[in-house]
Amino acid sequence: MPHLTAIILTKNEARHVAECVASLRWADQVLVFDSLSDDDTLALARAAGADVAQRPFDNYAAQRNAALDAVTTDWVFFVDADERATPALAEEIRRVIAERPENGWYVPRHNYIFGRLTLGAGWYPDYQFRLLRHGRARYVRPVHELGEVDGATGHLANPLIHYNYRNVAHFHAKQRAYVEHDAGIMVDQGIRPKPRNYVLQPLRQLIWRFVTLKGYRDGLHGLRLSLYMTYYEWRKYRRLRELWRE
Repeated sequence: MPHLTAIILTKNEARHVAECVASLRWADQVLVFDSLSDDDTLALARAAGADVAQRPFDNYAAQRNAALDAVTTDWVFFVDADERATPALAEEIRRVIAERPENGWYVPRHNYIFGRLTLGAGWYPDYQFRLLRHGRARYVRPVHELGEVDGATGHLANPLIHYNYRNVAHFHAKQRAYVEHDAGIMVDQGIRPKPRNYVLQPLRQLIWRFVTLKGYRDGLHGLRLSLYMTYYEWRKYRRLRELWRE
């Protein structure tokens, strides 16, 4: 049976780390790869049975690649601290790494937003590249990192549980950070906002989230999330304009 290390990237995750480690005890090793936390993350991780390593954070892709370099097992499974692996997912992972030829696997997620399982508006299946054969894959792109794989990839059926956006304030804080990052990339690419972007792009976002991605299935919850994302699409173009003026 191939050996597998489950890696949890952390930064001040005392709220989540112990339960996350507990959900990964089926792995051959659990490594908490920490970005210099100043809360009880490390102590709680060790108490839960995980190994611990630390590295200053620069970006997500670099952090994942550094974590890959810190282990030697045949396979690596990345999990965020606010995620939980289920027994069904563990069984599926053990099966595919033993029997299948693919070098990387995308894992679906069940996102709980404001405490509610959200299956529309783009939050399901929400595939994430998390399971990879060691030495055959790396990560690129600083935020919303992507996997580059030497060989074939596949998609798992069983989801990770993701306790995403615990409340509205948390949601807005994260979206503001994404707006800043995305607008900066657009400036680097030479993209300038046009007057129609402030109307058409948010409108497309609303239709895409609520209709195409079936946000309506989540009722008022789906509508609220679709409207929030519409607003942040507008804010992205407003921030793009500000960056060009600066």
